[in-house]
Amino acid sequence: MTILNKIPCTIVTGFLGAGKTTLVRHAVEHNDGRRLAIIVNEFGDVGFDGSLLAECGIPGCDADAVVELPNGCICCTVADDFVPALNKLLDRPEPPEHILIETSGLALPKPLVQAFNWPAIRSRVTVDGVVAVVDGPAVASGAFADDPEALAAQRAADASVEHENPLEEVFEDQLLCADLVVMNKSDLLDDGERARVRAEVEAHLPRAVKLVETAHGALDPRVLLGLNAAAEDDLASRPSHHETEEDHDHDDFESVALPVKAAGSPEDLAARVAKAAEVAGVLRIKGFCAVADKPMRLVVQGVGRRVAHHYDRPWRPAEHRDGTLVVIGLTGFDKEAVAAALKG
Repeated sequence: MTILNKIPCTIVTGFLGAGKTTLVRHAVEHNDGRRLAIIVNEFGDVGFDGSLLAECGIPGCDADAVVELPNGCICCTVADDFVPALNKLLDRPEPPEHILIETSGLALPKPLVQAFNWPAIRSRVTVDGVVAVVDGPAVASGAFADDPEALAAQRAADASVEHENPLEEVFEDQLLCADLVVMNKSDLLDDGERARVRAEVEAHLPRAVKLVETAHGALDPRVLLGLNAAAEDDLASRPSHHETEEDHDHDDFESVALPVKAAGSPEDLAARVAKAAEVAGVLRIKGFCAVADKPMRLVVQGVGRRVAHHYDRPWRPAEHRDGTLVVIGLTGFDKEAVAAALKG
C-alpha cells in the first residue's frame, strides 16, 4: 500500500487496438513479484482481452487476478459494475498491492477517475496515474488528426453534421486526462513519422506530460507504475469534452459478435478479416478462431487494415472450436457486408 494506506490503481486507456492489453501483460510479466490484480472492461458482450490475460500462462496473471467487465463502457457503469468489482478485490484476504484497470477503447477516463471519490472506495484506493496508449501508425496516418478544413467541408456538404468526430473526441479525452502517454508500435514508424505523432499528441495535451515510445507494449513497470499522481484530487487540470457520464453518447458506436468457422490457414483468415475491415465504419475486429488440422487456438486482431494473428494455447478437449470475432464500429455499419467478407 501507499503511505496514505491506499492501494494504488493505474488506469490504462487508449483507443481501439492501441495495445493496452499487451502493455498490461508486459507489466504483469515483469512486476518483480508484486501482487497485482487487473480489471478489464470491454465494449460489447463477448470478452476477449480479459480471457487473453487470464490464460496467458504468466504467474500472477490468472483467472483469480483478472476481473472482466464486458458489455458496457466502464465510465458509465461505475455503480453497477466498477465499484463492486473493486471492492471484491480489496476484500480479499491478501488484497493486491497494485491494481491495473484496462478500459475499453471507447471509454472516457475522467468519469472513471471521478469515481475514485465515491465514499465507498475513496479511503481505500487512489489513482496512481492515467496512462494513455497511442497507436503510433494510426495517428501517423491521420486517423485522429485534427483537420478543421475537412470538418468544415463535411459540414458544408451535410447539414446534419452538428458535432465533432466522435472518434477524435474520445481520442482527445483520453489524452487530456493522461499522466503518461505511451506511443506504442513506434518500431513501425520512421523518424519523421515519430516527430509528427509527437507533435500531434502534444498539441492535444493541456499540460506537461511525459511521452515515451514503445514497441509491443514493452514498457518497464517502474515507468508505468508509481506515478503517484493522485489523479482523483487533480480533476481540474484534466479538461474533457464529456465532463459527466451522461455527456458520453455511446450511440455513436456498436458491436457485433460473428461466428467464424475453421479457416484453412491463418493467412486465409487474415485476408478475410482485412476485407471485412474495409467496410465503411468498421474500427476494430478481434477474437479467437480455429485453423483446420491445428490443435492450437488462433488469436486474431485487426486495427484498420492491419491484421495480426498468433497461436496462444491448445484447444481444450471439450471446447467448441467454431471461432467468434467481435466487430466494433460506428453505429449503422453494414454488418451483413462484414459477415459476408468473413465468410469469404
